[in-house]
Amino acid sequence: MNIMKNTIREELTAYISQCKEDGLTTHNQMFNESHYIIGYYQSSQWLKEHGLGELEAVNICNEFQRNEFGEILIDFDNTESLVNHLAYWYGAEICNELGV
Repeated sequence: MNIMKNTIREELTAYISQCKEDGLTTHNQMFNESHYIIGYYQSSQWLKEHGLGELEAVNICNEFQRNEFGEILIDFDNTESLVNHLAYWYGAEICNELGV
């Protein structure tokens, strides 16, 4: 399993905390009912800010899919989709740790 970068952990933990303050109480509400990042440029910048290449991020998401579903179900055709899936999987990990 890939180890989450501290910068991502800190950002998503703060996001989860803000979501809870806003009345969102489940991982699904926080990461599945709306996008974490909107825009191709913003998502490309997010990857750069966290020192992730697109291929590395795809590999991380594919590993999550294989572990969860036994196969790869989603092909990533843009950075926005990729970053939102990465945030979804990492968000699930953090929510589980926090008991959300």
